[in-house]
Amino acid sequence: MGKEKKGEERRRYPRVPLSLLIQYRFDTLEDFLAEYATNISMGGMFIGTEKPREEGSLIYLQFYLRNGAKLIEGLGKVVRVVSPDESDEPGMGIEFVNFNRESMKLVEQIVNNQLSNE
Repeated sequence: MGKEKKGEERRRYPRVPLSLLIQYRFDTLEDFLAEYATNISMGGMFIGTEKPREEGSLIYLQFYLRNGAKLIEGLGKVVRVVSPDESDEPGMGIEFVNFNRESMKLVEQIVNNQLSNE
């Protein structure tokens, strides 16, 4: 009774498609890596990558609005991993952990703009 049905939606926030270059870094890396996010919500994003980190890893994210004017940055946590063996679209689900108020307002703006265009 308490188990979820396969494929049942567990997300708290609606996610919207997004193709946005994200720079990120883990504690062990000094340089930023860059990959594309494929979707975003108020709770997090999915970053497509052939080399996802393990669940629980902390990640520092930076990305700009399309016009390049506003920087969004903060700390996230890997909460889901899709390996290249599992899917043609491997990557990692990132939960936003520590983003300042301004960054979260910008994320909300991105999500709402995408939702209104659907």
